[in-house]
Amino acid sequence: MNSDAKKFIELNKNINRGYRKLEVWQEAVVLFDFVKKKINTLSELSYKLKSQIEDSAMSVSSNIAEGYCRRFLKENIQFNTIALSSLGENYSQIFNLFNAGEIDEEWFREYDKIHYSLENKLIKLNKSCIEKLKESYDWKNDYQVKEIIEKYEIL
Repeated sequence: MNSDAKKFIELNKNINRGYRKLEVWQEAVVLFDFVKKKINTLSELSYKLKSQIEDSAMSVSSNIAEGYCRRFLKENIQFNTIALSSLGENYSQIFNLFNAGEIDEEWFREYDKIHYSLENKLIKLNKSCIEKLKESYDWKNDYQVKEIIEKYEIL
């Protein structure tokens, strides 16, 4: 992640923006940047194909964030699963380009390294959430209660 973007992770923090501290979200942002920069150099690819590849890469961090912001484990697990699906879609697209000779092996190896790391961390996060769910643990919604109490002066 570039230094300008990184400094914003520490600004304007609240419980809803907590996903920005997740390593999986940060790695997903890096993956998107890595893919976007490469795709933009491939002038022979159609706009539609470039868009699909960028969309699948963007979807990973977006779904991690959305799942986190839902504040319930079941929904978080679901959105992490969608993020994993988007990772699979993106890998398939990039692999096809590599197989077709559109992407060089050195770049593909680096992509595969970033992708594999993110994929395994996201799988591990999802497994952890599933275990918490089995223990009847659910996400705390403290921020909702606090906002309601303050706004409506409920005690």
